[in-house]
Amino acid sequence: MNCGREKSVVFEAGIIQERVAQMAELITADYPGKDLVAICVLKGAFMFFADLVRRIPLDMETDFVRVKSYGAGDASSGKIELTKDVECSLTGRDVLIVEDIVDCGLSMDFLLREFRAREPKSLRLAALIDKVERRRVPVRVDYAGFTVDAGFLVGYGLDYAEQYRTSPAIFRLNLQL
Repeated sequence: MNCGREKSVVFEAGIIQERVAQMAELITADYPGKDLVAICVLKGAFMFFADLVRRIPLDMETDFVRVKSYGAGDASSGKIELTKDVECSLTGRDVLIVEDIVDCGLSMDFLLREFRAREPKSLRLAALIDKVERRRVPVRVDYAGFTVDAGFLVGYGLDYAEQYRTSPAIFRLNLQL
């Protein structure tokens, strides 16, 4: 179901995969011999996370976290809650958070503060999309796939009301219809 909304391609599948491979090379170079745990932020980052970690030829632990702030609409509710926590210890470890999109920054600011309190050796953020249009709090994206200024994006894990996640490309969705 796509609700008949118009969408336009922002990033084709091939371009996304090329950029994911480049990001994996950068991450691999930064973590040789480290005690790395890569943490996927559910639900949106699952496709990006799977493609990224398969391209990183390092031993690492993977885990998952879920932070809720959006609901079924197109804007953050402003209330952030951790609805699924990691199951591994982060203390003294190199932690890489893998997120689909950093938009207003509220969720990532919350998660970064939460994880810093657990005393990791290092804490970095990889995001497929660094979207500065609505950034309300400063969040540093250490590994950014693409920088986008405007528009509501869907596809490759990104959704609108739980729709569009399975597309291999990323689209700008026209919400004005």
